[in-house]
Amino acid sequence: MVLYFITGNKNKFAEAQLDLAPIRIEQKEINLVEIQSLDPKETIEHKLKEAQNIVDGEFFVEDVSINLSAMNGFPGPLIKWLLKAVWREGIYDICRAKNNFDAKAIATIGYSDGQDIKFFQGEISGTVVFPKGESDFGWDPIFRPAGFEKTFAEMTKEEKNAISHRGIAVKKFKEFYLGEKR
Repeated sequence: MVLYFITGNKNKFAEAQLDLAPIRIEQKEINLVEIQSLDPKETIEHKLKEAQNIVDGEFFVEDVSINLSAMNGFPGPLIKWLLKAVWREGIYDICRAKNNFDAKAIATIGYSDGQDIKFFQGEISGTVVFPKGESDFGWDPIFRPAGFEKTFAEMTKEEKNAISHRGIAVKKFKEFYLGEKR
């Protein structure tokens, strides 16, 4: 049985392949309607229900949020739009203007077996810093996890995956999935 990861993001898929081994996953690119909501579970549930009408079998989707204390938790899952509008330096400038650099990164995975939906969430607190390092992920250069001297972009993939919001969510999902299949 194949588990599908519905995403158009090759970087997310590559990370998931590493983190979910030995589970066999395949990437499935489907243009699903992504409703805009400050609740990532609402967005994911909508995607999963839409995908249930298209995909046979088991699949999952993932959504990432970054909650900035300087903006009362905004942009959350709308981070892609804030990045598009002001980019990394703009987010840093907002935090600097408010003198509040606290942030929380949250990854939410939604899984469907074709009928039921389950959620798995991982989160990590950190600080917004002036961009450091290069990354295929939009805001990794400005997020330094609490207790670390490096941004996500400055870490190796292994270092980042061991502590990241996505790594935590994937670990919870993997434990569930392997437990279900036994």
